[in-house]
Amino acid sequence: MKDIRLDSPLEGELIPLSDVQDPVFGSGAMGSGAAVKNPKGKVYAPFDGEITVFFETKHAIGMKSTDGVEILIHVGMDTVKLKGQHFTAKAAQGDTVKKGQLLLEFDPEAIAAAGYETTTPVVVTNAAEFGDITIALGDKTVTAKAAAEEEAAPAAASAPAEDHEYDNLPDEQRVAKLIWKYVGGKDNVRNAEHCATRLRLIINDKSKIDEKAIENIDGVKGQFFAAAQYQIILGTGFVDKVFDEFIKGTNFSGVSNKEEAYAQMSTVQKISRTLGDVFVPIIPVLVATGLFMGLRGACQALGLEFSKNVLTMSQVLTDTAFIFLPSLVCWSTMKRFGGTPVIGIVLGLMLVAPQLPNAWAAIPGGAQAPLMMDIFGFEVPVVGYQGSVLPALVLGIFGAKLQKWLKTFVPDIIDLIVTPFLTLFIGMIVGLLILGPIMHGIETAVFGAVQAFLELPFGIGGLVVGGLQQVIVVFGVHHIFNALEVQLLATTGVDPFNAIITGAIIAQGGAAAAVAARTKNKKKRALYISSIVPAFLGITEPVIFGINLRLMKPFLYALVGGACAGCLASFMHLAGTGMGITVLPGTLLYLNHLLPYILVNVVGFVVAFALTFTLFRPEEDE
Repeated sequence: MKDIRLDSPLEGELIPLSDVQDPVFGSGAMGSGAAVKNPKGKVYAPFDGEITVFFETKHAIGMKSTDGVEILIHVGMDTVKLKGQHFTAKAAQGDTVKKGQLLLEFDPEAIAAAGYETTTPVVVTNAAEFGDITIALGDKTVTAKAAAEEEAAPAAASAPAEDHEYDNLPDEQRVAKLIWKYVGGKDNVRNAEHCATRLRLIINDKSKIDEKAIENIDGVKGQFFAAAQYQIILGTGFVDKVFDEFIKGTNFSGVSNKEEAYAQMSTVQKISRTLGDVFVPIIPVLVATGLFMGLRGACQALGLEFSKNVLTMSQVLTDTAFIFLPSLVCWSTMKRFGGTPVIGIVLGLMLVAPQLPNAWAAIPGGAQAPLMMDIFGFEVPVVGYQGSVLPALVLGIFGAKLQKWLKTFVPDIIDLIVTPFLTLFIGMIVGLLILGPIMHGIETAVFGAVQAFLELPFGIGGLVVGGLQQVIVVFGVHHIFNALEVQLLATTGVDPFNAIITGAIIAQGGAAAAVAARTKNKKKRALYISSIVPAFLGITEPVIFGINLRLMKPFLYALVGGACAGCLASFMHLAGTGMGITVLPGTLLYLNHLLPYILVNVVGFVVAFALTFTLFRPEEDE
């Protein structure tokens, strides 16, 4: 098989596919190639050929070169949900194009602001027909080695004999019928949609799915559960045909999978997802702030002294996000609950208005006294809520609901003036006089209890959190930690959860590495290794759902490793200066405590690897 070399169709930072935070592209299930991080916003034809697929949502393009190379260019992750917003097509499906011709323009900043990852995979989908595949961008190249030949029989040969009743049907009909058969029938599928590569199903009863049978369908490249959806990887172009056949004769609700998935969640999952929707957009700012704090702490630990003005400028970098944290939280909450985001910003700023006594100074014995308001004979103390989360979160929900209610009766002709005025006026009174004091009291009690739990002697708190955190990830409620981490950072300046969680994450990678080391099947081992790499970057979904949880024992051994690492982190009082990044990238949050951080990661990895390598039998993976 001949090797091929292609020029990247986008400008940006070229990275291996294994670094992509998506289980389908990151594991190589869609093919071999590379990805472009921080793309510039224009997609050019990498060769002379034909556009075989140009999705209506404009987020993905399929092409075939004159010499038979088929590629998929998929702009960002889950950007199909933008429904074409921020994308402008410069070519169309069926066009014959020349190398270097502009195919698509998009706005990466707007896409990122909408909450979507912009890293763009460039994948050769018929990679099995070629040897090494090299993607070049400037003076950098990424080469994907040709897959090793397998001794095992083709997957289709292992399919049940009765499946051959569909052999005479076109491929898309055959695959659609077999998927229906093994997902438990039409009564077990609540809704269906598809993206550029995957059929996405909302399932009523997961126990009715025969996952191995679905993986063995000729034409299916993989399957997994994510975000309450059952996703079946079919590939560019083919997924459209299978989807059309799949939905024939159905009467789906027409509601998006996201809404259907949310409706199926438990109350705890809904709370966690809501908190995730609120806090995930502001995490990048807190990550950057944490990195600045880490760098400053490392410099000071090395004996570097700052002048007064330089120190003040560094404090502007590190303190601004936390001083105005209520504004960020209220903005994100208003956006999540359908209110006007800019009104959320102003409501949040009212909670930290400079005219109010600073919350950190208005304490017994502090430099300032609360502003006492006489409300119907009751003295209500009013302070600012610098660094607070819960008052801003609840006020954002209240503001969004209030604005929607006002719009139901305020005439359109005066809506632009009256609705914002009443929302801000009522929101300020309720926020400062009612919600603020109540929520701040609850917040103080809750986070006081959390801190006390994490400070239990002998690292007991870290042992419990480290041992259970990845179980919480499996149930999809891990975003509930976001609010806790944000509040800990705002009140103490450090995040002990980050150190505990990083041990739990690397332990999953250690268990999966042991499985790969003991697996003799070359194809499976290669797939396992590609799934392990993201774990070292803080992403465990590929190893959890692709390896450890499917085999169960490695997952349990990884929980033990996470518990040991979490116990050690808690015992050493290790804490990061920020949140949102763990394992290798998380090193930047521990520049002034680097050796303890490395030790926690080593313990988590080694314990999980040793237990799995020693106690897991390879034949369990056959």
